[in-house]
Amino acid sequence: MSINAEVLAIAGTWVGTPYRHQGAVKGVGCDCLGLIRGIWRELYGGEPEAVPAYAPDWAERAGEERLIAAAERHFVPVASLRQGRPGDLVLFRFRPHLAAKHAGILALLPAEHDGADKGGFGREGAKQGDGPVVADFDQGSDAAENGDGGPPDGFIHAYEQFAVTLSADCS
Repeated sequence: MSINAEVLAIAGTWVGTPYRHQGAVKGVGCDCLGLIRGIWRELYGGEPEAVPAYAPDWAERAGEERLIAAAERHFVPVASLRQGRPGDLVLFRFRPHLAAKHAGILALLPAEHDGADKGGFGREGAKQGDGPVVADFDQGSDAAENGDGGPPDGFIHAYEQFAVTLSADCS
């Protein structure tokens, strides 16, 4: 099984976990960072690094690309969202001038997905470099070799005030 297939399998077991700011416990509660940390722990056996406490508006106040900097320390970057494969990490910024502050896992929607969750993060009006950032969990090989099942059309993420869910479209 490829690392991407493993990541998707693990991420799927988190679906339904309630949203909880700073949480990282499957079935109990997590935020988007907690989801990624939980997947990492299942893959590699421990936390990638210590995470300090953070406020819900940390990205707006800090003005630094802390999430991207952390991803660069632990993941292999993928050149673009178009080259992202199901199972890759994706980071989002909500406005072009703000730091990235949301994370999820690229995924494939099941054929029977009714499209009810259309909460994707569109790129309308975004400038070059302002869209999602994609990275691969497999630190030791070329990300392009780890794809499974075609291009992603959704993503798994911790949906604030709801739960970990599979949402349609992240482009």
